[in-house]
This record gives sequence, C-alpha cells and structure tokens, in this order.
Amino acid sequence: MFKQYRRKQIAELRPIEQSDLEQFEQHKMLVAHKTSDNWIPVSISDADLKTGSPKIGDMVARNPKNHLDQWLIAKQYFEDNFEPI
Repeated sequence: MFKQYRRKQIAELRPIEQSDLEQFEQHKMLVAHKTSDNWIPVSISDADLKTGSPKIGDMVARNPKNHLDQWLIAKQYFEDNFEPI
C-alpha cells in the first residue's frame, strides 16, 4: 500500500537542454556519465517516454550521494512539486 511521504532534503536538478535532445535522438538515451568503454544512462520511465520525454521543460535529477544515479522528471511533475531555493 502506498503512503504519503514528505522529502527531507534538497533535490539537485538541471534542465533538459537542446544538446540532451540531440544526444537522445542520436543514441536513444541521455547519458549521465561517459567513459571510454561505458555509458551510464539517465533513467527515463516508460510512461515519460510515451508522453514524448525527454523534452525542453523536463528536468534531470541526481542523487546527491551518487552523482551517477540520475533520472528524468517530467515538466508537469516538476512544476507541481518543486520550487527553486
């Protein structure tokens, strides 16, 4: 059963940029980190992909304790649930 929880910490976010869209078009992924032999992708849910993400207005969040752990936040969810500090 789902319960409601309030976040305790500040989120680290960055906007989706045109270069992200170009990368996604070329590679079918957003890359959180790239080495010579390994690409670590930004997680994008199937639901977000079905609604056209990634797109301008979406955000990428990262785990402040593990910067390689990144995921997409859709524009509407971001606008409904986050505000700058």
